[in-house]
Amino acid sequence: MQSQVGPLHRFTALEAPVSDVRAMRRARGSAWLLWAVTLAVAAAGLALLAWDWSAPVPAGLFGIRGFDGVFAVCFGGMGALLTWRHPGHPVSWILAAAGLVSAVNFATIEYGLAGSAGRHHLPAAEYAGWVQQWIWVPLIALITVYLFLLFPDGHLPSPRWRPAGWLGGVFAIIAIAGLAFLPGPDRPNLPGLRNPLGMTPAAVPFDAVMAGLAGLLGCAVLAAWSLAVRSRRGTAVQRHQIKWLAYSGCLVALTLVPAVALSLTPGTPARIAAGAAFAAVLAVPVAVAVAVLKYRLYDIDQVISRTLGYAIVTGLLVGTYAGLVLLATQVLGLHTPVAVAAATLAAAALFSPVRLRVQRMVDRRFNRARYDAEATVAAFAARLKDAVDLDTIRDDMATVVQTALEPAHLWVWTSQRDGVDHE
Repeated sequence: MQSQVGPLHRFTALEAPVSDVRAMRRARGSAWLLWAVTLAVAAAGLALLAWDWSAPVPAGLFGIRGFDGVFAVCFGGMGALLTWRHPGHPVSWILAAAGLVSAVNFATIEYGLAGSAGRHHLPAAEYAGWVQQWIWVPLIALITVYLFLLFPDGHLPSPRWRPAGWLGGVFAIIAIAGLAFLPGPDRPNLPGLRNPLGMTPAAVPFDAVMAGLAGLLGCAVLAAWSLAVRSRRGTAVQRHQIKWLAYSGCLVALTLVPAVALSLTPGTPARIAAGAAFAAVLAVPVAVAVAVLKYRLYDIDQVISRTLGYAIVTGLLVGTYAGLVLLATQVLGLHTPVAVAAATLAAAALFSPVRLRVQRMVDRRFNRARYDAEATVAAFAARLKDAVDLDTIRDDMATVVQTALEPAHLWVWTSQRDGVDHE
């Protein structure tokens, strides 16, 4: 049984003052205007991508070309959705702003790529490269500092956390200023473009960049710690909301490690790892939207346990498969097709028992409610074998259902032979 945490509050003209209704309409109109601008800028980037698709991708470009446009649509769309439901919620505006920044990042890198590595001579391409040099800093600050500080209710955990927000903005501005005046053309994304605003000597802006990024990293750590503090002191609903964000953050962290490790190596594995990391980033706005809208929050424990369970099972079976293939080919001297077929059959036979055992262990640690529910139902089934009193069985069953599933309402209906119904 799935539980839905809390009703969604909807305000109408009959429930709120006229001024509040007008403010909500202005906020919604501004949000959708921002969403339209984001789509227009992302469409311009997509047109440039299609126009100059044959341009060689620089060796220092991290990830897959065009994925910034996907970020823009996903972050901006979730921001528009949340703003429509909760116009005054700061988290919705953070997602909308992140979507616009991603769209500008997408359009400028495609414009600069077409003007430098492509076959076209576009005007002011060096200014697109200049924007591309620092545009990623506000995106990082929005997601790792302000989203963490204000999630999930749009307020700081306490006034003591206000300096972390101010310092995050200050360090972001310092890093942006340093990158904006850092001389080129030695840049990884667009190496062929010089910085029109570059300063000499380069040591001054470079030191500013390092100081700003180090301070921004410290503020991001503090913001993540604020989530832990909020989870420990907050309500059950807030803890489940934070679990959604933490789940998406763990996915990003797990996929980002191999993506960064393979980023300097050319070839398909690096692109696949980067694509997996970018796909995990897309889970962040979706998780935030689910948490803020409070849609089936209690399912997150099952999602976490299933993800961990299948990840562990996949790793075990892949290791078993590779070990059996090596054993059959290198030690036993079997032919490769025979070894692959035998290893595949062995892995398929081991899948179900390994999955059940691993899932039970994961549920015991990460999805305790489901594990306790199964134990409670099993104990009730054992007691039911020797029970003969109908009232005792009914009361026991109601207690088990209430403990295992925690429904909002519970009725037990029984029918006796005399036609009298009992509830």
